[in-house]
Amino acid sequence: MKQRTTLCAFACCVFALSGVYAQKKRSNKQIEKLKTEVATIVEENKKQSQVMVDKIFSFSELGFQEVESSKYLTGILAENGFEIENSISGIPTAWFATWSNGEGPTIALGSDVDCIPKASQYPGVAYHKPIVEGAPGHGEGHNSGIPMNISSALAVKKIMERENIGGTLLVWPGIAEELVAAKAWYVRDGRFDDIDMCIFTHVGNNLGVSYGPTRGTGLISVEYAFDGEAAHSAGSPWRGKSALDAAELMNIAWNYKREHLHPLKRSHSIFTDSGDQPNVVPSKAAIWFYFRDIKYEGIMEMYAMANDMAKGAALMTGTTMTSKVLGTAWPRHYNKVIAETMYSNIKEVGLPEWSDADQQLAKAVQTEVNSEKIEGLPVKLDELGLPVIEPISGGSDDIGDISWKVPTVTLRYPSNIPGLQGHHWSNAIAMATPIAHKGVVAGAKVEAMTIIDFLLKPDLMKGAWDYFNNEQQKETKYQPMISESDMPPIYLNKDKQDQFRPELEKFYYDESKYDTYLEQLGIEYPTLKE
Repeated sequence: MKQRTTLCAFACCVFALSGVYAQKKRSNKQIEKLKTEVATIVEENKKQSQVMVDKIFSFSELGFQEVESSKYLTGILAENGFEIENSISGIPTAWFATWSNGEGPTIALGSDVDCIPKASQYPGVAYHKPIVEGAPGHGEGHNSGIPMNISSALAVKKIMERENIGGTLLVWPGIAEELVAAKAWYVRDGRFDDIDMCIFTHVGNNLGVSYGPTRGTGLISVEYAFDGEAAHSAGSPWRGKSALDAAELMNIAWNYKREHLHPLKRSHSIFTDSGDQPNVVPSKAAIWFYFRDIKYEGIMEMYAMANDMAKGAALMTGTTMTSKVLGTAWPRHYNKVIAETMYSNIKEVGLPEWSDADQQLAKAVQTEVNSEKIEGLPVKLDELGLPVIEPISGGSDDIGDISWKVPTVTLRYPSNIPGLQGHHWSNAIAMATPIAHKGVVAGAKVEAMTIIDFLLKPDLMKGAWDYFNNEQQKETKYQPMISESDMPPIYLNKDKQDQFRPELEKFYYDESKYDTYLEQLGIEYPTLKE
């Protein structure tokens, strides 16, 4: 039951906190004992965590094509009593998995599952060595997040059943996060209307959490398509209307505009259609932009300017123009009460104990990609992340849309190597090694302990919603960037995945024959340059 600020919702909230959500009263000492126990369960199940991490790594599926990953993960959840709902928001690979133990808070656990084009890489090998040349690979580390959430959810479920703790656990995937093309549709379609809080998880290189506005941007992803008229490029070019000219003119106009954009704004583009062959005037062409800013208003301002440029390019070339939104992400804002509670659990769990082999691999990879610091894996916890006062531009994540719908945080867990460039084959090297496995176990312990806190301490949930309603939304109100008619672009990446899947299938991890994926691939850990 979501705690809203309307009179009706307030009455429901009071009723919930006094009755429906009231759990058996437990002392802080009893709660701490249960938290210790749930962390122990996670530790005992670390083999299952390792298998899940390695399995998803081996599938190497791009956004909207996470067929094997979704089938495998939902299979595990179904075997453990979760009800599976598929094709969320019209996305074939999207699913929600729900398990309920009666009245109580609904806590959503989300993470991403897609990978990066051309990032195929043997894990544990400290230099570029693709498993399949040119194929996708987990050069972001999204193979680890849902396995981590499942590990924590199953541990909490065991405690909830035994202790008769009411509440609902919801595990969900961030499909096509690299295209920022699913979570805004979940929000638009009301999938988070009845959620009390969301813990999102994302691979990192330390164990940390933050609250308030965070560094980075929101964005809108838009493709502009131009339609002209073909002609023989040498015989009668005057009879053609080049759609490619229009796309190039728009690109040139936007590049001139860059000089006059605020430094916190960022934009990038690729041509998705540039004609068929040189001797035919291109009748169709398209260009795809990401427009980023630290605020919603700034994103929409850039979008409006780009729309005008596209119209102008069409006028100059005698072509017609259409556009479609392919994805959006709001700037993120994380919940203070959840973050502070989670950070206390982070301090209890601490960083994993890295082996000499782990550190050797990390330093070798940092050296290979010319990182500024060659310091290996972290041995000291990050501090609690505080609200960003001076905005810093950077990447986007569509968890931002959900963070404006319900109290949300992102838990970052130490399964990757510091100092890498991101979206790169080097970021895949650690992701099916003991580094990733240990980081997932540490993160799952923190997540499970935090869930226990919010199930058994109703004042925490009340405080989280108080911050959400009275602090976070004091000056900013969420407005979706997609309309009711915008559809998720589920056709994206299909050709790429279809091209490489037959070769990738030869390398799918078989846990029935091999203890780890490293063993299956015959990799000595770590493998360093001679």
